Amino acid sequence: MFYDCLKEIGWKKFGIFAAGVAFGTAGIKILSSKDAKKAYTQGTAAVLRAKECVMKTATTIQENAEDIYEEAKSINEARAAEEEAEMCEEETAEKACQEEAVTE
Repeated sequence: MFYDCLKEIGWKKFGIFAAGVAFGTAGIKILSSKDAKKAYTQGTAAVLRAKECVMKTATTIQENAEDIYEEAKSINEARAAEEEAEMCEEETAEKACQEEAVTE
């Protein structure tokens, strides 16, 4: 009867399970070793350096964008002042023409 139970066990599945347990146990030992810790530390340090580089670049881009925005505002203000001056000149010339027409 015991022998019949052993025949019904899927040895392939059992072998896969046993290999998984062995690999998992070995994997935990490998992941918690000093060499692995050194690799994690080096990887983290590289990520921190990359973050610092990205932040510097982002700050530079932001500063440049602020400069561009301020220059664009001053250009638009100057253009608006020129247009206003032109409109005043046109109005003045128009009034002068009307006054001439009235006096004639």
